[in-house]
Amino acid sequence: MTKPEFLAKVAETSGATKADAEKVVNAALETIEGALSKGDSVQFVGFGTFEVRERAARTGINPKTKEKINIPAKKAVAFKVGKKLKDSVA
Repeated sequence: MTKPEFLAKVAETSGATKADAEKVVNAALETIEGALSKGDSVQFVGFGTFEVRERAARTGINPKTKEKINIPAKKAVAFKVGKKLKDSVA
């Protein structure tokens, strides 16, 4: 599902216009992005949790040259699925 398809479905489900649905969805995404950039997690009970996780530094191998390279530590966004969503997909 693409973003325009998602926005159309949200508008249809909520009875709002597509423009209003787009404003709400964009505001929600910006809020989630802002919270994650501060290091906070965002939890929707039953749906899941967005969180920032630390990835440790590690040694990798360049597949082309077989040379060892150092991969630095970094932060990555992770999503942990909630029970209700997991059950509805299964």
